[in-house]
Amino acid sequence: MTGWTEYTLALVIFVASHVLPRIGGLRDRLIGAVGRRVYFSAYGLLSLALLVWVIIAASRAPYVELWPQAPWTRWGPNIAMPVATMLVVCGFGLRNPYTLGGKRDAIVDPNDPGFAAVSRHPLFLALALWAGTHLVPNGDLAHVILFGSFTFMALAAIPAFDAKARRSLGPEATAFFKATGTFSLYPVTDRAWVRENARPLTIRATIGLLIWVAALHLHGSLIGASPFPF
Repeated sequence: MTGWTEYTLALVIFVASHVLPRIGGLRDRLIGAVGRRVYFSAYGLLSLALLVWVIIAASRAPYVELWPQAPWTRWGPNIAMPVATMLVVCGFGLRNPYTLGGKRDAIVDPNDPGFAAVSRHPLFLALALWAGTHLVPNGDLAHVILFGSFTFMALAAIPAFDAKARRSLGPEATAFFKATGTFSLYPVTDRAWVRENARPLTIRATIGLLIWVAALHLHGSLIGASPFPF
């Protein structure tokens, strides 16, 4: 299998894995057969495995330079990725069923939005940060396609999911959107919010930072490229 063939196949299968379950009610039938928890656990693992394959396949594709890499451009991912990993860990299981990684059976409560007060879509923001900041130092065709497409999909998903929330919530949507944000640090100035959420979010944020440190030091051996800008 040539580099471009594997890369194209990996991209097609990754996209298909996100599109096909929504056709003809396939996802609902699978959830009915195995249960919501089993389905989303298996689907999450499959998506992660396919994402890893796409990244590896991109590194194997023929190198076609669109712009040269400058070492200073690596500062972008190094600054953004601690934020991205904290967003992922803090946002997983968010009390918002209208986003990636949110609890599907959660009851939307504008009076107690939890981390959704900071962001309704932390996983999409994390994906956009990861892809967007990795796009700049990776100017070869395969990685431009990879990171450019993921940046676009992540940013396009936010208004699409917000529109779905508005349709589903109806008159209650106004209060929900007022209590939450796309990304806002304003909640940390609210003493009541901090008192309610500080401890669990501090634990999650710490885990996110540890994941970033591990990824930073394993990046060279796993991906084959040093993340350090020197």
